[in-house]
Amino acid sequence: MQTSASAYERHQLILEIVNRNGNVRVVELADQLEVSETTIRTDLETLHERGSLVRVRGGAIANPTPDDATAPAVNLSAKARKNGEEKQRIARWAAGLVEDNDVIMLDASSTVLHIAQFLHDRRNLTVFTNGITVAQQLAREASNTVIVIGGILRPDGNAITGEISKHLLQDYHVRTAFVSSSAFTPDEGFFERDMPEAQMKALMLKSAQRRVAMIDASKIGEVGLTSFATLADFDYFVTDEHIERSTIHRITSQGTQVIVCSARTNRTYKPNHGEDTTYTYRIGFANLSENTAFSRDVRRGLERAVEAHGQIELIVADNQLNPDVALTVADQLISQQVDLVIEYQIDEATGNLIAHNFQQAGIPVIAVDIPMVGGVYFGVNNYQAGKMAGVKLGSVIQRQWNGRVDAVIVMEQRRAGNLPAMRIQGQLDGLQEALPAVDLSDRVITVDSDNTSEQAYLAMQGVLKQIAPDARFAVICFNDDAAVGALYAAREAAMDRQMLLVGQGADRRLRNEMREANSPVVGATAYRPERYGEYLLQIALDILAGKQVPPALYMEHDFITPQNVDTFYPDER
Repeated sequence: MQTSASAYERHQLILEIVNRNGNVRVVELADQLEVSETTIRTDLETLHERGSLVRVRGGAIANPTPDDATAPAVNLSAKARKNGEEKQRIARWAAGLVEDNDVIMLDASSTVLHIAQFLHDRRNLTVFTNGITVAQQLAREASNTVIVIGGILRPDGNAITGEISKHLLQDYHVRTAFVSSSAFTPDEGFFERDMPEAQMKALMLKSAQRRVAMIDASKIGEVGLTSFATLADFDYFVTDEHIERSTIHRITSQGTQVIVCSARTNRTYKPNHGEDTTYTYRIGFANLSENTAFSRDVRRGLERAVEAHGQIELIVADNQLNPDVALTVADQLISQQVDLVIEYQIDEATGNLIAHNFQQAGIPVIAVDIPMVGGVYFGVNNYQAGKMAGVKLGSVIQRQWNGRVDAVIVMEQRRAGNLPAMRIQGQLDGLQEALPAVDLSDRVITVDSDNTSEQAYLAMQGVLKQIAPDARFAVICFNDDAAVGALYAAREAAMDRQMLLVGQGADRRLRNEMREANSPVVGATAYRPERYGEYLLQIALDILAGKQVPPALYMEHDFITPQNVDTFYPDER
């Protein structure tokens, strides 16, 4: 295979391999087709969206054939592909509400089926569903607990309904329920064609603290056999760009928030109880990715800050860790004539091109965590944050291992540029400072972990094969996604007891790990992404008001350890 092969040719080869073998892995395809793993992941996502294969963690599997025992799933997948692009966008936004360790409930609709593919990086979910196909997809992640509620198997084999479920659901307290419907009108509510299915959805809504309606616009204005809910039963109404503005107003006037998902951006319309909303400014937020916990927390914090302000329209987009997507998103935000952009993307070179495009359009930019020429920087004080972690790691190595460390594994992110690389250098300098008698220079193993737990997991698997089975090794990381991936790989190889690890970010996954007995996690420097939003909005308002703003502003950092995690985050207990 030549590296110059077109995407079409590559897709045909991928399908040939997956159909022959039944499954493929990203790392193997990248090696076989001589392209980057990022390219392969993009290819697999494209083929999944087309229905040509099924994307799973680390790779993909072949679609079941009509002769398989899972043939009904193919029928549902065909239904899910109707208005598939719109349903994909709706599901991507909805998945952003879900975090590790969440308890969620999913119905058996074709729209909600799409959400499964966007949860592949979440761990330890408890999922209640009456959908057979969505249950199968989410059960592929071993840490998830999937409970199929029911009941009586429907003739199409895709869902379970019946009175048995009613008694079970009354005892459950679910954080978020995701529900679709076959038809909807603002005045009459949500409908189903099947009465038992309608009864099941009504019970799901009663069991949940937060309720999300996922409705593509083709269903709006239609009525069905039986109603199971009204707008008052939902907190969010998530739809696509084909919804009419008059319908948005009718929904928000009844107190339900509307999210409109288009190809690259999402717009939120707050409940207005019949009042017209006048915005002072329109701010665009191009987020790093909806597939990392840290960036989801940044986005949520900004949404909370904007909601508290009340006079800002926030247009949100997902850069998907992809520089080409980030460039397209920038063009979309420019075309929507935003007053200011908050840009969070990972590629330093692409970031400077994006900054140039915004400057040409006269739009000021705030750059999050990765600097951009001409933009105001906000985020991590990288060297300081890294050194805090390195010093603490060295002190624990000195105390627990008497200063002995056989290898130091560095999980870095090369494309992020020089400034984030300083947090790695800070960790190495802090580690050496705490272990002055140890020459670390010949013990460092550096690996590119990219920016996801999945990639770090695969990279760490390769590194563990290079070190002795009884070696004591320390791990320093670019971010917590890399730390989590490295931890999972070491645990799978039964080598986590000879590892000590520090993270960067202190996200909830690493905080939960710190609470476990005998955890190999020494700690993590806290960046507090959940608080980024309040700072970012204030900086944006100062810029828009013409105030003098420093070229760089930094988040305050603390080092979170198993000993102090509950002091800093008491509400998580």
